[in-house]
Amino acid sequence: MKGIVSQSVKDILQSLVDDDLVTTDKIGTSNYYWSFPSCALQSRKVKIEGLTQELQKFKEKSVELQSSIELASDGRENTDDRAILLKKVAEVEMITKKYQEELAHYRECDPALLDAKEKHAELALECGNRWTENIFILQSYCANKFNIERTDFNQQFGIPEDFDTL
Repeated sequence: MKGIVSQSVKDILQSLVDDDLVTTDKIGTSNYYWSFPSCALQSRKVKIEGLTQELQKFKEKSVELQSSIELASDGRENTDDRAILLKKVAEVEMITKKYQEELAHYRECDPALLDAKEKHAELALECGNRWTENIFILQSYCANKFNIERTDFNQQFGIPEDFDTL
C-alpha cells in the first residue's frame, strides 16, 4: 500500500507553523490549521516596515559617524609641526617603555616585596610547625589510648624517623 506517510505531513505542517506561514489553534481535542493570503501579506508589510526603520537608523548612524570622522580629522593636517610632535611622542613612549622594563627588572629587589616574602615564609614555617605538633599530639594520644609504639605509628603512617619541628 503506497501513500503519504502521516508523520511527514505532521513534520511539514509543523515547519510551516514555525515559519509563521500557517496558523494553528486547538479547538476541543482537535488542532485546526489555516492560512489566509491577507495574513501573509500583512506579515510581509510589517517585516518591510521594520527593515525600513532599521535601514533609516543605520543611515543616521552613518551620517553621525561621518561627521565625527570629519571633526577628528580637522586638527590632523599633515604639517611639519605635527610630524615633529608625533616623532617626539614616539620617542617619549620608547623611553617610558625602556624605564618600565628596567623597573620591572629591579622589582625583585623591592623592599616591600622582600618583606612580604619573609612574612609568608614565617607564616609557612609556623603552619608547618603547628601541623608537626598536631601529629605529635596524635602520636601521643594513640600511644596512650591504643598502646601503640611511636615507631609502629610512624611506620604505619609513613612518617620518617627524623621527623621533627623546624
